[in-house]
Amino acid sequence: MTSIDRCPACGGANLTPFYAKDRVASHSCLLMDSEEEALAFPKGDLRISFCDDCAFVFNTDYDGHLAAYSEKYEETQAFSAFFREFARDLAKRWVDKYDLHGKSVLEIGCGKGEFLVNMIEQGAGTGIGIDPGVHPERIAPELEGKLTWIADYYSPSYNHLKADAVVCRHTLEHISPVGDFMRNIREAIGDQPDTIVLFELPDVLRILEDAAYWDVYYEHCTYFSAGSLARLFRATGFEVLEVTREYDDQYLVIEARPSTVPAPGEPLEIEDDIARLAAALAPFEQKVNSSLDNWADEIRAVRARGGRVAIWGSGSKGVSFFAGLGEASKLVDYAVDINPYKHGKYMAGSGHLIVGPERLVEDKPELVIVMNPIYLGEIGDELKKLGVTTELKEV
Repeated sequence: MTSIDRCPACGGANLTPFYAKDRVASHSCLLMDSEEEALAFPKGDLRISFCDDCAFVFNTDYDGHLAAYSEKYEETQAFSAFFREFARDLAKRWVDKYDLHGKSVLEIGCGKGEFLVNMIEQGAGTGIGIDPGVHPERIAPELEGKLTWIADYYSPSYNHLKADAVVCRHTLEHISPVGDFMRNIREAIGDQPDTIVLFELPDVLRILEDAAYWDVYYEHCTYFSAGSLARLFRATGFEVLEVTREYDDQYLVIEARPSTVPAPGEPLEIEDDIARLAAALAPFEQKVNSSLDNWADEIRAVRARGGRVAIWGSGSKGVSFFAGLGEASKLVDYAVDINPYKHGKYMAGSGHLIVGPERLVEDKPELVIVMNPIYLGEIGDELKKLGVTTELKEV
């Protein structure tokens, strides 16, 4: 494939490459039925670059032909009570703040549909969810009359769908031509200035400054900061109302409405991040390598003592963690996940078996590495309930 040589957000050609990794699994949340299938899963390369003009970060070697989102895609975090509470609070905030009571919501990239259900439960009237991995059978049947599901990618063929609010959570980072994607949404809204547009996605500033390599993987072909996200919205015909950091500063939330191009409004204070982003580029790869070396050493030490090692979290973070560890990843016994739909399946790329927390009662691992520290308290409570004593460490 041909490498992307211009920024998909602003069209600029001033790009600074700063991180590379060869042959990583092209998907992180697809479930494999065997270790052999998981090990043979299609792979792509990471060539992560920074746009010096707008601060957008993206994979210049991303190949969209490797995308295979389907009903086998299992990304939901809704089995976590902590995450469910966050999602419910966000839905309530949006419904109340923008008076969506009794009104319609279109969710692009709705996943398994839980958030759209939250919107309805908090007072929205009807919802349409679009996602190739949606599973309507998991939704409570009493909501059938209020919800419509479309198992497909969002595209111009759905521009006829209108709603009072357009919601898009953790989907934009999976889109390579982000400028085209946002322009299409703006075109679909048309002359409806009261439509509210609500997005949520990861914050790349945290990823860069913390060297959070486990949050850099093939599915995420684009990475936004508060500034680059707001600039993209304004450039594609949206007035930015608010940008906030949420979920222990892991996520960005942007609230906007359709406007003209260029859109009105002065930059918000949170958007002033280009200097911090640029400063984090040079040390990123060295910090990543140092962290991975330390983890490899620790895992080898545990195994040398005869102990077992597991990770908690079999999704994208886990796939990326194993890809970084390389050969040392083979010393990790398996991945623990609370999502029962994943149990007995295998992780793309590394081939690790996914098990439920109950497996730890039998195996008593010496070390469990937690892929997302925000769940440490919840995981600790689960282990206490199971009577499992182990060392928990966050990546």
